This record gives sequence, structure tokens and C-alpha cells, in this order.
Amino acid sequence: MPDTYLQLVNSGPTATLAKRLGLPRPAVLRRYTPGAPLVDGPVLVLGRGDDADALARLLSGPAGGMAPGTGTGSGTAETPVLLDGWDLEVHRHPAPDVRYGAVVLVLTAAERPDQLTDPVLAAAGPVKGLRSGGRVVTVSRTATADDAPAVAAARQGVDGLLRSLAKELRGGSTGNGVVLTGDVPVTAPSAVAALRFFLSRRSAFVDGQLLAVDSTAGTLPADWERPLDGRVAVVTGAARGIGAAIARTLARDGAHVVAVDVPAAGEQLTAVANEVRGTALQLDVTAADAGERILEHVRARHGRLDVMVHNAGITRDKLLVNMAPDRWSSVLAVNLESQLRINEALLTSGDFTDEPRIVATASTSGIAGNRGQTNYATSKAGVIGMVRATAPLLVPFGGTANAVAPGFIETEMTARIPALTRQVARRLNSLQQGGLPQDVAEAVAFLASPAAGGIVGRTLRVCGQNLVGQ
Repeated sequence: MPDTYLQLVNSGPTATLAKRLGLPRPAVLRRYTPGAPLVDGPVLVLGRGDDADALARLLSGPAGGMAPGTGTGSGTAETPVLLDGWDLEVHRHPAPDVRYGAVVLVLTAAERPDQLTDPVLAAAGPVKGLRSGGRVVTVSRTATADDAPAVAAARQGVDGLLRSLAKELRGGSTGNGVVLTGDVPVTAPSAVAALRFFLSRRSAFVDGQLLAVDSTAGTLPADWERPLDGRVAVVTGAARGIGAAIARTLARDGAHVVAVDVPAAGEQLTAVANEVRGTALQLDVTAADAGERILEHVRARHGRLDVMVHNAGITRDKLLVNMAPDRWSSVLAVNLESQLRINEALLTSGDFTDEPRIVATASTSGIAGNRGQTNYATSKAGVIGMVRATAPLLVPFGGTANAVAPGFIETEMTARIPALTRQVARRLNSLQQGGLPQDVAEAVAFLASPAAGGIVGRTLRVCGQNLVGQ
């Protein structure tokens, strides 16, 4: 169901009236379309040290430039990798009267809290004048128990800085952070890919999030427009809503897609598969042999499997005191237990070994909880734990497992929520609106890409910086 309020406050006489009355006016988000510019306007890179200089060169470099120390799929940090140059207009110091499309704060060199002061305060003016739909991205290092107290304080301080700044942005602008673990270089494939994702329109509904890059693994694409070229991806729950959007997005990015859903959704499933020029597999994911049947299908039709997207899910909401056993069990069976069985089949098959990717759909309910959803929240929190524990099992093959955690997304399911509750839910995030299935699909496609091999067992929220949870 469309967000009528969003449309009214952004068009015609009702927009003027809303402005006069001081009503909230969420911006219409600029979402990705093929061929769109990476950033709308100049990019300001702030920070001191070699890392800031390296990223400035990356952003401004011509096509075909070479970046040292970007890593390879094998995890080596010294082999130069071809970077398809971004060729952006990059400034290293704020220029008066310039409205920037993005501000990148490189804070990896900070070893005391006071070393954050100059670059952060230098960003204040440019952030105030940020273009509509602009981006602020921090690049920092994770704080650990082994750090000196001052180092840990400075690094952890970036967390609060980024999350608070993201809440201050307006006009559809977002703030997110890339957090490097250990000695991972800023030019590691997954660091580069995460920076590009956060700068682009693909991350329109991702806000206030810090994504850790755990290693130098990963492979940068030859073509950023088709990062999944030649890969084979299975998407469960693909007949409608978020699953259908994931199938379309993976296909747009070059993947061969196998669309999976229950037989009852067969007609819609076939339509989606035909649209993306993929194949359809009618299958109940809770079946004991679901994993084997998926493998049989991909072997016969495509000869390989590279990406497994666990999207199938159901809700059976009730307060726990009114929860019937079948409501509890059915939700865990579909949302979590089926994924564990399918993953086990993939991991023991010997056919899931070429930089494999598992991407699962979690939920903000699994992070912050939600009244009347003890079963659903349990299953989605379980998904977060599952990918964290599964990812290390795939690392020897150049693979990983990660999750996306959607917030309020405009789907058939949320359209059934009572109108007033739905309006409140839409406004409870920094962007003051619900996301679209495409927003979740873009995050899934990023995590499914070969470049994301250094992101290990993480959960990326796609919630517009929902005001509950982290």
C-alpha cells in the first residue's frame, strides 16, 4: 500500500500546507537505477594520514587505476587489484559555497578522542549544506579489549558520532560507517565495496549503521553494474514481496536466479522466474529433503550454486500467554529450522565451495523484540546467531554468511496492519517512512557479491535507522 502522506507532503498545495503547519516532511528517497551516478555532486574526504589519502585517490582516480594492498580472493593483502575508477570530483578541504553530494570522514588514525575533533568539526558546514539524498560515511577501526584505553575510547566514540549524526540529517540523506577490523587496509575489497554501497543510491534505506569488514578476502568486480555476473543464486520465498524483489535485483546484477516458493504460490513463482529469465522450483522449505532438492535442481539446470538467499518466512503473531503450540512451532520451522537443514546440506555437498555466499533475512524484531511476536523474534534472532556461527565454516572456501534485518517495509503483510498503527510504524525511523522491498534486495545483492567476502557473519539493518534497537 503506498504511503499517501509521503506523497501529499511532497507535491502540490498539500506540500505548501504541510510546510506552513510544521508537519513532518519525509523526503522521497532517491533509489538506484542502472546507469545512475554514484554520487550526486562533489565528495569531501576529511581526515589525516595515509588512509585518508588512499581513499581520496580511489574516489578521484581514473578508470583502470591500480590500488596497492587491496587484497585478493585468497586473502593476500599485497597484490594490486584493478579498480574500475570512480572518477569523482574529490575535495580534501571544505570549499565555501560548495554543496557536497557526500562527506567521507576517515578516522582510522585517531588514537585519542581529541584527534576526532578537527575532522568532525570540519564536516559541520559541509553536512549542513549537503545535497538532498546526500551521504555521510565514516571509516574507522573497531575498538578491542587489547587497545590502550585512549585508543579504544576514540574508536568506540565513532559509533556514537555516526549514529547521532545520522539522526540529524535531512532531505533523504543518510549516514553509515565502515569499520575495519584489526589491520585490514582501507583498500581491502570489502572495505572498498562497503564504501561504494553506502555512497550509492543502493543504500537509500540503510541509515545509522556501522558495518564491520573482518578480512582482506573478496574479489572486486570487473563491472560495478553487474557484480554478480555468471553467479547462480537460489532465493526462497521468491513469489512475492521482498523475495521477488531480491530475485529481480540479483538478476539485474548478472546472476542466474532459481526462484523457490511453495506449490500454492506456483503461478506467481513462475511469473517471477520468467521475468528474471531464471528457473522456478516449487518446494516447501520445511521438507526434510529441501536442501537436496535445491542442489539437484541447480546441478541439472546450472551446474553450480554460488549464492543461497534464505528469505522464506511467516508470521503467526500472538501474545505469549495466548500462543498455541502450532503457532510457535510453525514460525520456527519455516524461519529458522529450514535454513539450518538447507545449510547443512550445502556445506556437506562439496558443491558449495567457490566463494559461496549465504544471505539470510532476519528482522529488527530479532534485535529489539516486538510485542506479540515472541515466536517471530525468536526465529529472527536465531537467524542472526546462525549466520555468525556459519560464516567461519565457509571462510576456507572464500565464502561467508551474513544477514539483513529489515525494519518496516511496505509489503502485502504490512498493508494488513491497521491504518493508524501502520502510519506510526512508518514514522519511527530517521527517514520517517517505510522502506520498499527493493531496499532489502539491494542489501542482499551487496552481501551476495564476491566483493563482500571480507564481511563475516554480520547483520546489516535495512530500517531507515529505526528508533528501537541498535
